[in-house]
Amino acid sequence: MKNSNLEIQNPKQNQITKIQNLSESTRKVILWSVMVLMGLSLFTLYIKNVQKRLEGLEIEKFKEELQLPSFEKELERLPKIEIPKIIEGLPK
Repeated sequence: MKNSNLEIQNPKQNQITKIQNLSESTRKVILWSVMVLMGLSLFTLYIKNVQKRLEGLEIEKFKEELQLPSFEKELERLPKIEIPKIIEGLPK
């Protein structure tokens, strides 16, 4: 009678005892399955959070805040390179 009362009072302990009585390889499979499920759920939450942040991001405002020089302006500042013309008929 005492055993049945313990099972009713603490069903989580009963589940833990059942898992402890399994073979080591089965316990490892259970452990890694739980770890993979937790990892996937956290990864899903992370992706959803990133999506929300990207949706709220105003690209033009973000570019202005960074104050990056435009690529065209940088190209104009570079010295111009003159490529000499090759005259045909001259020995190389």
